[in-house]
Amino acid sequence: MGPPKKVNMAAMVRAAGGRFSTELGIKLRPRQPDEIFKWFLASILFGARISASLATRTYREFEQEGLSSAAKITARGWNGLVAVLDAGGYARYDFKTATKLLEISNNLTQSYGGDLNRLHQSANDPADLEARLKALGKGIGDVTVNIFLRELRGIWEKAEPLPMPLVIAAAKEQGLVPKNLADRRRALAILRQRWEAERSKSMDFADLEAALVRRGLSGRKKSAPSLPRSSDRRRLTGTQSA
Repeated sequence: MGPPKKVNMAAMVRAAGGRFSTELGIKLRPRQPDEIFKWFLASILFGARISASLATRTYREFEQEGLSSAAKITARGWNGLVAVLDAGGYARYDFKTATKLLEISNNLTQSYGGDLNRLHQSANDPADLEARLKALGKGIGDVTVNIFLRELRGIWEKAEPLPMPLVIAAAKEQGLVPKNLADRRRALAILRQRWEAERSKSMDFADLEAALVRRGLSGRKKSAPSLPRSSDRRRLTGTQSA
């Protein structure tokens, strides 16, 4: 296994699954900086002392305005951010949050080209990653950083390498691919073929991979929570591969 910092942050975020991808419907794509920033933006909004429903509503305002990257937030400026936060009902927190978001976005754009993946590649370990995130906005606070890093820390420290072995191991456990199949590429191809044959509009292949990674990680802790979208899982596991 290579150094942890070589693990792609997009893969880490996607493998973490994430309350944000579930609650906000964020679909993370590898190698797309804006997708990771959306997850980070959601964590900042959820980290504020407001309700989850208000954080979700405010996030949707950002999404509708197309403010899904550090560069776009920087271009909108402070007044524009206040207007978006106000439309989301952020109330007492709009001025402070607008100031902080603009600071974070400016620093991320200037230091890392607006790409959280580049920030991650520059970090030496989870503690360094946390320090770099905090440095983006000096008052970002432990709560927000911990929300963003909580799942990533465990994956950074335990998965090897990420995410394919965990996906395949959990897929074998679920009977989605033959347990005696050693060829990982073939196993992943079978898994994708089964998804393509059985998929519904409510299920993305990335969601299935993320669920399997979570299952693989939780299995190491002697815990095996059910995969999300149980109806889709039943359809996928209903027929064994030949």
